[in-house]
Parts: sequence; structure tokens; C-alpha cells
Amino acid sequence: MKIVRIKAGDDIAYGVADAEGVLVHRGTPFVAWEPTETVVPWDRVQLLSPVIPTKVVCVGRNYVDHAGEQGVDLPQEPMIFLKPATAVIGPDASVVLPPASNEVHHEAELAAVINRVARNVRAEEASKYILGYTAANDVTARDLQNRDGQWTRAKGFDTFCPLGPAIETELDPLERLAVICRVNGEVRQAGFTSDMVFGVAEIFEFITTVMTLLPGDVILTGTPAGVGKIEAGDSVEVEIDGIGTLSNRVVRR
Repeated sequence: MKIVRIKAGDDIAYGVADAEGVLVHRGTPFVAWEPTETVVPWDRVQLLSPVIPTKVVCVGRNYVDHAGEQGVDLPQEPMIFLKPATAVIGPDASVVLPPASNEVHHEAELAAVINRVARNVRAEEASKYILGYTAANDVTARDLQNRDGQWTRAKGFDTFCPLGPAIETELDPLERLAVICRVNGEVRQAGFTSDMVFGVAEIFEFITTVMTLLPGDVILTGTPAGVGKIEAGDSVEVEIDGIGTLSNRVVRR
């Protein structure tokens, strides 16, 4: 099932995507979730970010080849950092390059969406707390990341966390899922989730020993090699097997 969040006219709602359009649901996938009889055709739908989290918890250096291209060692345990909820945008929204940076990079990632309150959850129970998966772009001001020595500013600008197009509830992250990034149609990144150093369940357990995850929170699981600069006018696509393609334009503020 592909869960989407849409704007149709003046209304914003959650629903389930199919070939004809979106079957609108009452409530949210987290509270009082039930179908209506309304189907909105695709030509009347604007896709939004499939979720508005309270926080986005990210994992750095979780692919061997990406750590190699950055010239850093692999961590001994998941290396986590946060993006603010205000960084989140949806499909077809614009990534805005900030004046403070001259080197903004794309980072294609698999993202997990949390469905209920989670604290100190063992890895073998993690799947019970995950609603599904979506595609993400962990946009990063690389020059600021290197200059600051910590990642909050470099990762936290408004528009620096595109998510979408849908939350796929039947995805198995243990499968060899392709994670691809294209810029203006050219493949920049092409990796597989099976290459992650720490798997989703292991990451989930680690994070929930540190902080409580709330319904709608999002975990970004790391990026494969091939990250690179994006510039105003670029079209960036993140495609993940079973989820679809997240597309965003790049503009200069």
C-alpha cells in the first residue's frame, strides 16, 4: 500500500494511491485512519511530503563506499544527527540553495516512517514500529559541514530534506533495493540497501536507546557513494525500488 499526503483544491488529506488517483482517508495513518468513498483523480492532486515529522533522525557514513569517498573511517556504531522538521519538503517542491554555501550536495537515502511511540525497542521488534518507507534526499552544504566540524547548519537549512512521493507499507529493507540519484537525467548514485553497514532494525534500536521516536518521525538510513554538487536549475531525482521517484528542482535564493 502506498500512502500519500495530498492537496486537492483547498483541502489537505492522507490517502492511498492507485492507478486512478488517491482514495482519500479520514484522519491520518497514525490516528483514526479510515477510508472514505472519495477518489481524487491524479490530474487534481498535488503530492505533498508524505509526513510532517517532529524530527528527522539521520545516520551518517552508513555505506562503505560513501565513507571511502569522504576519506573517513566507518563508525563502530550508528552515527546519528538531526534535521529539523522545517527542512522537510515534498515532491516537486524546490530545494533552495542558501547564500552561505557554495557547495551543496545531493544524498539519496531510504527513509523509515515511525507509526507509534518508540523508546528502548529491541531490533527484533523494530518492524512493529515502522509504518513504511519512503525516499529522501539528505541535502547537505558540504563546505559548511567541513568548516563547522559539526553538521547542524550544513544539514538543517529549510528545504534540505525532500521526502516522498509515498510511504510504501509493504517494503522489506532486507531486500537488495536499488537507491539511485539522477541529476538532470544523469545517474550520480547507484547503490543498494543491502550495502548498508547498519541495517534498519539495528539503527532503530540504537536511536530508541537515545531518544523517544514519535508517530510520524522519520529515520534516514545513509547514502551510497556518488554524492555531488547541485546547482540552480538542476532537476534531482531519488528513486528507490518499490517506492517510486522523488523529484525536486534546485533554485538559488
